[in-house]
Amino acid sequence: MTVTITHIYDDYSSAENVVKELERAGFTSDQISVVGRRPAGEPGHENAESAAKGATVGGVAGAGAGLLASVGLIAIPGIGPLVAAGVLATTLAGAATGAVAGGILGVLVDYGISKEEAPVYAESIRRGGTLVSVRTDETKADQAELIMQRRESIVEERGRANGEHGWKSFGPDAPSYTEKERQKERDRYRPIH
Repeated sequence: MTVTITHIYDDYSSAENVVKELERAGFTSDQISVVGRRPAGEPGHENAESAAKGATVGGVAGAGAGLLASVGLIAIPGIGPLVAAGVLATTLAGAATGAVAGGILGVLVDYGISKEEAPVYAESIRRGGTLVSVRTDETKADQAELIMQRRESIVEERGRANGEHGWKSFGPDAPSYTEKERQKERDRYRPIH
């Protein structure tokens, strides 16, 4: 039986490290998906921003090895420009062009995220989080989960906090967060030392 394990990370670099750890453990590019936004100043950021004018999927130079070498560009209504790779990226490309019914919420539910959690995942991505997902045989699910838990996942915390700040549900017509808004969102949750 195939199991889907999905986490959202606060920043692209944390998600990137999770993907690399998963690959070192033997999970393949066919099993892993990543969807997020590279911060300003990182390679590929400018290309992702320009993808907002039209949904495209194309490689980003200098992304690294394995799955990250195949990261493509896509623009999702209500979320904005993203970098994505894996099975989920291909399906999201269809949602971006309107070829997939239900937009990003429909894609996430079809991918294995519950109808209740899909809006929180979509909103977390819109606010700057990066999704990493693994589809694997149930015999390797615990290993994938342990690797993914080494970095702090934010979806539960953010869903609760967003609700406390008046958020009701993901709206595909909502404006995309700017880099400044995404940074402000991260800073709001960053622990003060």
